[in-house]
Amino acid sequence: MAHYLVIVESPAKVKTIKKFLGSNYTVAASQGHVRDLPKSSLGIDIEHDYEPKYITIRGKGDILASLRKEVKKSDKVYLATDPDREGEAISWHLAAALKLDDKKMRRITFNEITKNAVKASLKAPRSIDMNLVDAQQARRVLDRMVGYMISPILWAKVKRGLSAGRVQSVALRLVADREEEINAFIPEEYWTLDAALRIKGEKRPLIARFYGTDKKKITIRSEEELKEILRKIENEEFKITDIRTTERIRKAPLPFTTSTLQQEAAKALNFGTQKTMRIAQQLYEGIDIKGNGTVGVITYLRTDSTRIADEADVAAREYISANYGAEYAAARQASPAGDKKIQDAHEAIRPTDITRTPASLKDSLTRDQFRLYQLIWKRFAASRMNPARYEATSVKISAGEYCFTVAASKLLFDGFRSVYTEADEEKEESNVLVGHLSMDSVLTKEELDPKQHFTQPPAHYTEASLVKALEELGIGRPSTYAPTISIILGRRYVTKEAKNLYLTEIGEVVNNMMKQSFPSIVDVNFTANMEGLLDMVEEGKVAWKEIIRNFYPDLEEAVQKAEKELETVKIEDEVTDVICEECGRNMVIKYGPHGKFLACPGFPECRNTKPYLEKIGVPCPVCGKDVVIRKTKKGRKYYGCENNPECEFMSWQKPSREKCPECGGYMVEKGNKLVCANEKCGYVTTLNKKKE
Repeated sequence: MAHYLVIVESPAKVKTIKKFLGSNYTVAASQGHVRDLPKSSLGIDIEHDYEPKYITIRGKGDILASLRKEVKKSDKVYLATDPDREGEAISWHLAAALKLDDKKMRRITFNEITKNAVKASLKAPRSIDMNLVDAQQARRVLDRMVGYMISPILWAKVKRGLSAGRVQSVALRLVADREEEINAFIPEEYWTLDAALRIKGEKRPLIARFYGTDKKKITIRSEEELKEILRKIENEEFKITDIRTTERIRKAPLPFTTSTLQQEAAKALNFGTQKTMRIAQQLYEGIDIKGNGTVGVITYLRTDSTRIADEADVAAREYISANYGAEYAAARQASPAGDKKIQDAHEAIRPTDITRTPASLKDSLTRDQFRLYQLIWKRFAASRMNPARYEATSVKISAGEYCFTVAASKLLFDGFRSVYTEADEEKEESNVLVGHLSMDSVLTKEELDPKQHFTQPPAHYTEASLVKALEELGIGRPSTYAPTISIILGRRYVTKEAKNLYLTEIGEVVNNMMKQSFPSIVDVNFTANMEGLLDMVEEGKVAWKEIIRNFYPDLEEAVQKAEKELETVKIEDEVTDVICEECGRNMVIKYGPHGKFLACPGFPECRNTKPYLEKIGVPCPVCGKDVVIRKTKKGRKYYGCENNPECEFMSWQKPSREKCPECGGYMVEKGNKLVCANEKCGYVTTLNKKKE
C-alpha cells in the first residue's frame, strides 16, 4: 500500500489533520521555519549577486532528522504549510533541507482546516510557487540588511542594544509624528447652544441645536459672540420652517480581514494585536469539539481579502433565512470596494461552518476563544444580511435671523443589526421626535443652554488605530502588523497606557537618529513603494534580486556616511555633580532601556545607581523649586517638581519661565508657540519672539 507524508507547520495542526486522513498518511510538523539566515553575520553574499546564505536553525536538527526518516518511508511527500508567502518559503526550505526530488514532492494548501478542505487540497497538488518564495526572500533580505547594517550604528551612538527595522522604524515614526502633532496642538474655544422647546400637548420638550442662519452654518467662537446671539433671539418667536423625512440605510459590514479583526477585537474585547492573532491561530488550527473531535473553526487568519467562497456564501444565506427570516438574508454576495491588490487572494476570515454557532461551542472554548469566535461569527453572519433601514427626520426652526435644527431617526428594519453592531458605532440620535410635530406646531421657549468647549488634539495612536494607519499607508502586510507593534513595545521605544501608545525618551532618540541619517528608511512612501514591489515579485513581474540591487548601494552609502559623521561625535559619559554616597566618586549619566539614569563610574566595584532628574532651568510654578524631567512607570516623559511628593506639580508639556501677561499663570511650550496653561485664559504667543 502506498504511504504518504504530509508536513505542516505546527503540532496543533497535526492533531487536527490526522483525524481527516486514513492510516496510509503520516502527518508531521516542521514547527515553523527550518532554515534561515545566520544570526552571527549578515548572511548575504554581497559579492555574488546578494545570494542569501541559509543555514539550519539551531535546535531544528532533530526535527529534520525525524522528517528525513519519514520521507524515506513515504512514496509521496505533501508540503502543507500555510497558504501565504511565508508558508510557501517554509515549503521551499523544507524541500531543500530534506533534499526532496520534484517527482516525490507536491505542495498543497487549504484555507481552512476541515475534512472537506484538506481532502480537496490533496486532489489539487501543485509545485512550489517560486514567485511567492522570491517575494518572501526579498522581504527577508531587505529586513536583514536594514536590521544588521543600521542597528550597530544606533548601538554605537546611544550605547545600548537598540535596533532598526524596515517596518518597525516607520511605525515608530508614525507614533512620534502623532506625538509632535499633539504637543503642538493649541485648543480653540467654541460654544454650542441648545434650545429646549415646549410643544403644546407634549410632555417632553424638543431639544434643538443652534445652526447659524438659514443660509450658512455659524461656529460660535467666543462668549462675546454667544451673548450677541442670545441678545438677538431673546424676544424672538421659535417657528418650524421645514420638516423633512427621508429613508436612510446602513449597509452591512464586510467580513473581517486581518487588519479589521485586530482593530475590532481591540475596541470590542480590549485584546492587543498579538493576543488576537494568537487566539485566532488556535481557532484556525483546531479546537477539540465535544462529540466532533478536533476541527478548525475559522478560515486562515492572515488575509487582506473580503472575498467569500460561493459555497460559504450560499450556506450563510440559507442559515439566515431559516433562523432570522427570508427578509434578513442579502440577495447576493457583497463585493469588496476598490480594486486594491489583495495578497494571495485568500478568503476573508469567517467561521468554517455557519451552523456552528458561538453558543454551541461555548463549552469547548476558553473564555477568550469564545469571545473572539463570537465576534468573527457575528461579523460574518451580518455581512450576508440586508442593510438596516431608518426613517431620518430633520427639522428646521427659525428664531429671528437665526436657525436651529433637530435631527432624529427611527429604526424601521434592523437587518444585520439584529446580529451585530460595531464597537465604536456612533450612537443613534437620542432625540425622539414627538408624535404630532407639524409646520403648525406652536413652540414655546423653555430654556437656552449654552456650553463652552475646546477643540481636542488628534488622538494618540492605539494598537488598533496604528494597524489601521499602517494598512491605509500600505506599510507591512497582514502577517507583520502584530509583530511590528510588539517589537516597538518590547524595545520600549513606545509605551502603552490605557490603550494609548506614547513615545518614550529612548524612542525619541532612535526616531530622531533614523530621520537624520536614514530618511528614506523611515519615509512612509518609500516603505509603501517597497511593499508594492514585493507584490510585483509575487506576481512574477519583477525579479527579486533587482529590488535588492537597487536598494543595497543607497543603504551602504547612507551607512558609511552615518559612520563618518558619528566618528566626530565623541560619546563619553557625562559627569554630574551628584556624589555617589557609597564611594564618593562623581556619578555619570548612562542610557538604559528606560532612558537616562545615574550610575557610579566605579562599576563593577561600586554598583550604585539612581534615577537621573534632568533640570530644565524653570522654577516650579507651585513651590519655586526646580522643574525636572520625570517618567511614568512605563517610560512616558512628563515634567514635575523635584520636590515631589511634597509638591504635586506636573505637566505633559514643557513649562516656561514666562508668566502669562493676561492671567499671571504659568505658560507651556507647544511646538513654536507659548500657551497659557489655563485653557479658559487662552493666551498664545510665538515662542521665538520670546526667546529673542
